[in-house]
Amino acid sequence: MRLGVAGWPVAHSRSPAIQNAALHAAGLGGLAGPGGWRYQLLPLPPAVFAETVAALPACGFRGINVTIPHKERALAFALDAGGEVSARARAIGAVNTLVFEAGGRSPAVRADNTDAPAFASALVAALGGPIAGLTALVLGAGGSARAAVWTLLDAGAAEVRVWNRNPARARALCEAVGGGRAAVALTAEPADVLVNCTPVGLHDGGPGELAQLPLAAGELAYRVVVDFVYRRRAPTALVQAARRQGLPTIDGLELLIGQGALSFEQFTGVGASVAAMRRAAGLTA
Repeated sequence: MRLGVAGWPVAHSRSPAIQNAALHAAGLGGLAGPGGWRYQLLPLPPAVFAETVAALPACGFRGINVTIPHKERALAFALDAGGEVSARARAIGAVNTLVFEAGGRSPAVRADNTDAPAFASALVAALGGPIAGLTALVLGAGGSARAAVWTLLDAGAAEVRVWNRNPARARALCEAVGGGRAAVALTAEPADVLVNCTPVGLHDGGPGELAQLPLAAGELAYRVVVDFVYRRRAPTALVQAARRQGLPTIDGLELLIGQGALSFEQFTGVGASVAAMRRAAGLTA
């Protein structure tokens, strides 16, 4: 039984390490395990995403996670296939989990967004209280930003603003996901929560990395800083800067594990060992 993560690029992904660790912890991983479950990278250029994903079940795939830049494309794929799409994935307009049904069972594919509940859980823990009534600034306008905006609004945030280099994309996100309840930010405005959903930080940009984000020089004027991006070694420059100020942070690895554990349960029908995932990610010994 095969699983994977589809993205472009995707070589940096830690999903195979954490998911294979969870498979082994559940007694499913490796060729010696029941069904020989294994999880792998699936580097898919956008032009071949739909046709490749359609062929995966015949190759023994039970499901896949979906990452940049395919989350909105994955929703379109599931809808075109007549799949079962969760209410939150429809509302968000992006999918990060596809589960394939074998043996001609209907629907042939189930689609969900586990980024949203993972983000909500991590943010409540970092805040030490509810999201309701808070203000937030979300950077980016892709699939992760859609999940972040929807989660914040669904949890009762008082104000959510969205910044993107292309204001038209930010406006489209606000209209599609926020229904008029989210607004476009033209600059980095102060807020309780800062959420980076841009690709900035994916590759070590050196001293100028933070300058790629619309953040004012000096202190970060936020209570909590969230970065959906993670790197294999050091945290992103944004997370490092926030930690130097003593701010609570949520980095991409924590979010990856949170959403990955929820996806794992949908793939396998059993709970994931979060402890094993955290060890595989290098977050604990």
